[in-house]
Amino acid sequence: MQNSFITERLSIDLVTINDDGFILELVNSKGWLDYIGDRGIHSKEEAVSYIEKILNNQNFTYWVVRLKDNNIPIGIISFIKRSYLKHYDIGFAFLPNFEGHGYGFEAAKEVLLKVIQHPEHLYILATTVPQNINSIKLLKKLGLQFNEEIKVENEMLQVYSIKHENV
Repeated sequence: MQNSFITERLSIDLVTINDDGFILELVNSKGWLDYIGDRGIHSKEEAVSYIEKILNNQNFTYWVVRLKDNNIPIGIISFIKRSYLKHYDIGFAFLPNFEGHGYGFEAAKEVLLKVIQHPEHLYILATTVPQNINSIKLLKKLGLQFNEEIKVENEMLQVYSIKHENV
């Protein structure tokens, strides 16, 4: 898996332990809590532990999205092989102040274009709760199409998909 990406406005690098303060802020932001869920991370130590779990799981890749001009972290792109999905799931989350500026599209498109070139990732999924309208709009803008609705741990999720030839 590629470690870093560069776009016109962004640098995208693998998460590190040094991102603990940013991760603490992100996982406690309104959008994360509303649409992804409370991870019970309320200190830098818990954020470090969360990052270590990500780094130690071969099925998880998190990239931190930063503004190229000043290196400020603004969001994440994730690429996860979930037990309930047949293929890897691309995801994204951004701090509220950086939503609505096209950063999510710019970062997710770059990562998607690169990972879908690998033979083992010619088919990529994305999941979201039905009420996350902004996420659904971004998934569609990225070219993913609604596939099905599934129930995971008493929560309904919409599954979107894209194939290599459709990118």
